[in-house]
Formats: sequence, C-alpha cells, structure tokens
Amino acid sequence: MNDMTRITVPKDWETDQEVRWCPGCGDYAILKAVQRTMPEIGTPPEKTVFVSGIGCSSRFPYYMETYGFHTIHGRAPAVATGIKLANPELDVWIITGDGDGLSIGGNHMLHLLRRNLDCQVLLFNNEIYGLTKGQYSPTSRIGTRSPSTPFGSVDRPASPCGFALGAGARFIARTIDTAQKTMPEILKRAHGHKGTSFVEIFQNCIVYNDAVFDAFTDKKAAPMNQLNVVHGQPLVFGAGTKGIVFDAAAMALKVVDIVDGDTSALMVHDEMNRVQAQLLIDMEFGPFPIALGVIWCNPAPSFEAAVVEQNISASVGKPTDLNALIRKGQSWEIAAKELHAV
Repeated sequence: MNDMTRITVPKDWETDQEVRWCPGCGDYAILKAVQRTMPEIGTPPEKTVFVSGIGCSSRFPYYMETYGFHTIHGRAPAVATGIKLANPELDVWIITGDGDGLSIGGNHMLHLLRRNLDCQVLLFNNEIYGLTKGQYSPTSRIGTRSPSTPFGSVDRPASPCGFALGAGARFIARTIDTAQKTMPEILKRAHGHKGTSFVEIFQNCIVYNDAVFDAFTDKKAAPMNQLNVVHGQPLVFGAGTKGIVFDAAAMALKVVDIVDGDTSALMVHDEMNRVQAQLLIDMEFGPFPIALGVIWCNPAPSFEAAVVEQNISASVGKPTDLNALIRKGQSWEIAAKELHAV
C-alpha cells in the first residue's frame, strides 16, 4: 500500500483552511499529532482519505491535505466501507466522536468493527456533545449536569473500548489528546494493523466539559493514575511503585505495592489475550489506574480483502466484456419507425 518513493513533511498534510475549534480544545493537539505522524507512515496524501460524521471532531477532513468526506451523522463507517471496497489501495481514516460514533452511529460502528474493514478509527471522547452545546452523550458519567440533564444524568455510560471489544474489534488502543510523545506511536501501530484499528482518544472539551479527565491527565496525577501497557512488559504504574496482579481466588485484578523493584509476580501485558484486554478495559478508575496504549491486537483477514478475493474467484471463466454482458440473453432492437410511432 505504501509508496515510499515520495517523502513528505508535516507541512504537506496541512491545508490552507483556518483551523476552527474553540481556543484550548484538545482537537488541536490531535490534529498536530496526526499531521506529524503521517510522513512517518509513508502513504502519500493522494492515496489517503479522511472520513468524518457530524460533531466538533468531524471538521478534521478540512484540515488534512488529503481526500476527505464530511458525511452525515453517524454514517462515516458506512461511507468508509464503500470507499475501501471501491478502491482497497486507499488508506482510510475515520474521525468520529463519542456521540457521533456511539449514539446515532453505534449500529454502523458495530458492523464496521465486526467486519474488520482495513481502516483506522479515531474516536475523540470528551464525554459530551460539544457541537450542539453541551448535552450529555453516551459516555457521560452518571450525575453529569447538562442542558438535557439539568439535575444530573442517570444514564450508565458506555465504554468505547468495551463496545469495540464486544463488537469483535481486532485492535483496540487508548491515548490522550496531550500525549504528543506516545500518540504517534499508537497511530503508527494502528495503521500497521491489517483490519479495523479502534483508537479511543480522551479529548478535553474546554467549554462544556472542561477538566473531566484531570484526575488522570494532570501532570501531578498522571504517574499514579495512568497504566501505560506495553506488550511483554509487567503492568507497572506509579513511577514504578505500584503494579497489577491477577488474584486467582477472586478471579479479578488487584493493585499491589512493588517492593525492592521486584515485578516477578505482576501480570505481564499480552495484547493478544482477549480476557486480559477485557479486564484492563473494565478496570474501575479510582481503585485502579486508566489503561493506556495498545490494549488488544489480534489480526484477522480484513473484510475488503475477502470481498476482492470472492469477486476474483466468481469472475473466473466469466466474460469480462461489459458490452457483451449487457447484450447477453434476450435483447430487442427498436426500429426508427417504431420510435416515431410512439
């Protein structure tokens, strides 16, 4: 897929459009991280497509010097599927939000994930509807006060990564809008995965849900409340003072102190272990840290590859002349005099 004969720089991925988000919005940081990462991925802009639905994040295609589709609410996965089936060589990225992707677009997202179309999904999660002025979203926490829930939301929030795993996603990762050092690596891993890559990005909405993630994104809080998982490495956080073990008696994860740097008893991250991925996604924040990084990666054949293979197989020995195919079987010739009669 990648054409390494053309070298690009971040500036090549920027358009002449004025970037218009609220000052301080986390979307700016995500945009810059993507633009910085694209040259390292290697696919040229003319072979890249960004597809979005409706929401603040959905302005994204206007700011990427690539092909792009700003589609309707929740339907980005359907449009992306059509693009990839029409031209499997294109590099397709879906930009969506917690409302666009998990509410009106939930059904489309589910089928994209289970089909395993080869594309990257970046879901910006700010736990609120920002574009339509701050209504609660599928990921808003219980008690969230908003124009649509002035007394506090009583809805149980959806877990984007939990939804993705349950829908059959083969690659799931989490990052933070301000994680400018680690986000590019996650984006490159997502791109390198053959199939649907689902990346949840915690994104701060400075106007309608400011500081909702501060408990684990604030610089002082981050060491004790972020668990950066790395395949093959023990689950360590708290600047090396805390770790995660599996309590066999309780059949659950448990936080323990690390004594004298001994990590031998800790659970080792295995990104191909689905049970472990579910446990990491389900960790309750507070008693546990938030898991970040590539949580689950277990490749499988992609949807468009299977469709292309099926089409090639079905066409063996069949006529490839469209003109002849149209005229195969019964046909009629309408004489000029008959046309005049009509």
